[in-house]
Amino acid sequence: MDIEAFDFHLPEELIAQTPLNDRTASRMLVLNKSEQTISHERFTDLKRHFKKGDCLVLNNTKVLPARLYGHKKDTGAKIEILLLREINNNKWEALTRPAKKVPAGTEIVFGHGLLTAKCVDYGEQGIRVFDLKYDGILYEILDQLGEMPLPPYIKEKLDNQDRYQTHFAEKEGSAAAPTAGLHFTKEYMEELKIMGVEIHYVTLHVGLGTFRPVTVSNIEEHTMHSEYYEMNKETAEKLEKARSEGRRIFAVGTTVTRTLETIVGKFGHFKEDKDWTDIFIYPPYKFSAVDGLITNFHLPKSTLLMLVSAFTTRELTLKAYEEAVRKHYRFFSFGDCMLILP
Repeated sequence: MDIEAFDFHLPEELIAQTPLNDRTASRMLVLNKSEQTISHERFTDLKRHFKKGDCLVLNNTKVLPARLYGHKKDTGAKIEILLLREINNNKWEALTRPAKKVPAGTEIVFGHGLLTAKCVDYGEQGIRVFDLKYDGILYEILDQLGEMPLPPYIKEKLDNQDRYQTHFAEKEGSAAAPTAGLHFTKEYMEELKIMGVEIHYVTLHVGLGTFRPVTVSNIEEHTMHSEYYEMNKETAEKLEKARSEGRRIFAVGTTVTRTLETIVGKFGHFKEDKDWTDIFIYPPYKFSAVDGLITNFHLPKSTLLMLVSAFTTRELTLKAYEEAVRKHYRFFSFGDCMLILP
């Protein structure tokens, strides 16, 4: 399928640059798959669409302040890296700028020597593998030296770094936020629980696989970068029970969708698992794990837009996006959301 089939016009002024003061204050486009209808609501109307026994699954990954600015030890040239994932024993994959100035053997110094990174291998599209050296705990050092890795389309400075973090973020390891979860507050989730909605969590550490652009014309030739996920035994058993009883499972975000579909595709049912996934979901695709989806509005020609198109249809998805543009919805990470009903 041609990548151009997933293009749409987006005025730049609709790209949300800052989060709303109230996480739950966003608008929500509701797309009903079975009825083929589109309606416009508020995120706080979400609970009207749930019933007792429904399951809501969220990604509890925590974003690392993984963007680091340093200099080459020998020349002093400025280098920026974005840590993507730990391979093993303090060896990390990282997006590097400018990558052409970082051949194997290059040492980069951060924070007057609090952290050093030696390039030990090459990857594609600006990726380098670094051996990190430091004293103490890496995550504490990143808190001192690093910045939140906001997407490049966000030009405004984020005053409160916690706003690029879900309130339920727990397991450190992401290079980007699971942005559909940014709309939820603890109070609103308690309201859902009181209604009888089950809240469950999985982990997928967002990396290059989620936000890497598609650079080929034929999307079937695109290869996803692997990302680490895990589901514990209790969550697997509860989701499998819900599935066997015909209760609905709603994924909050594309990362949760990819995790659940990976596990059910691997085992035929929900099962405790820790692994890496490079699943690429695009039309046509038969979903086995997810009934409903809550998601933000995504970039043109992105793998995330393709996943949403597979969940509905490409035509219905693009129709919804055209409507969102016409109604001046806020797009991308800090933007409004879409609820897709079965």
